Amino acid sequence: MATTAAHVARPSRIRLGMVGGGRGAFIGAVHRIAARIDDQYELVAGAFSSDPEKAAGSAADLGVARSYSSFAEMAAKEARRKDGIEAVAIVTPNHMHAPVALQFLKRGIHVICDKPLTATLPEAKKLAKAAQESGVVFALTHNYTGYPMIRQAREMVQAGILGDIRLVNVEYAQDWLAEPLENSGQKQADWRTDPARSGVGGSTGDIGTHAFNLANFVSGLTLQELSADLQSFVPGRRVDDNGHVLMRYTSGARGMLWCSQVASGCENGLKLRIYGTKAGIEWEQENPNYLWVTPLGAPRYRLSRGGAGTGDAAARVTRVPAGHPEGYLEGFANIYAEAARAIIARRDGVAMDAAVSFPGLKEGLQGVAFVDACVRSSGKNGAWTKLAL
Repeated sequence: MATTAAHVARPSRIRLGMVGGGRGAFIGAVHRIAARIDDQYELVAGAFSSDPEKAAGSAADLGVARSYSSFAEMAAKEARRKDGIEAVAIVTPNHMHAPVALQFLKRGIHVICDKPLTATLPEAKKLAKAAQESGVVFALTHNYTGYPMIRQAREMVQAGILGDIRLVNVEYAQDWLAEPLENSGQKQADWRTDPARSGVGGSTGDIGTHAFNLANFVSGLTLQELSADLQSFVPGRRVDDNGHVLMRYTSGARGMLWCSQVASGCENGLKLRIYGTKAGIEWEQENPNYLWVTPLGAPRYRLSRGGAGTGDAAARVTRVPAGHPEGYLEGFANIYAEAARAIIARRDGVAMDAAVSFPGLKEGLQGVAFVDACVRSSGKNGAWTKLAL
């Protein structure tokens, strides 16, 4: 029997490839879950390891039919297929982000890259130029900007509810590297404390960039210069494991950033506080569904994800009713979903919805330049230093 309602077909899933993220890789699994949550991607190919046997084993574990022993082979062969990948997720150690991305960019394949953009600032500038010239969608998974209450905070700042921003205080404290874990052969610690693979920044590159990106995203401010004091508390460690950074913004606002991976008792203590002439806001990643607001001269109150008083920006990245926790994986998924909307718009040749928002090349360049400036400043006893953009 014919139906009177018109059927609107959903867009076909984006054919996704992955470089890195094989057996034993934490972040690869996170990306795969994030890509699946909204059912907009299908993982069809991968170069999951530089070891062909491990790559094939990982592909078999994941049910991925097309396994490659190198990212260069994958980029070349997938670009020639009619059913080749449309986008690639890059989940390698930092030093491989640039060479992998460049292979796919020159073939017009969209890129979703784990942060930071690259290990060095010259690489970041080269990659950004190549991505801009290719015209593809380039998303960087600074996943904390995908949290609904962070979107709420940003909307409130933009609406002027806080007034003129005066102070920004952000911190990201962990303790998992409080001891020389890298000496035990632990995979994640091993590459994150190796400057040849992580880049010159340790905690600054791994979690400091998240804190810096979050502060920028919500406040909308532009950094003018910084003064950094970086430490390597664990003997023999070649990259920083703790950093204190003072920040001066072009608007005249002031900021402080603390990142540490040796703060005993801290798990993933990402916290943001912003104070303006009319009000202040506070948010912490370990209680992500709540945003605290304190108007000047009035009682403090709490906004809840999906609850009364929240706006459109939070609502469009909220999946379940208030009271049900949403957090880390959903934040990642929101970045993947926003990137999917941009990719599908390119596929269909239509304008992207203006509400779509995800970190990209600009944020990636700023993050790498932030780490570079921190290292240079600390090396000069905290001299005030501008980002070399």
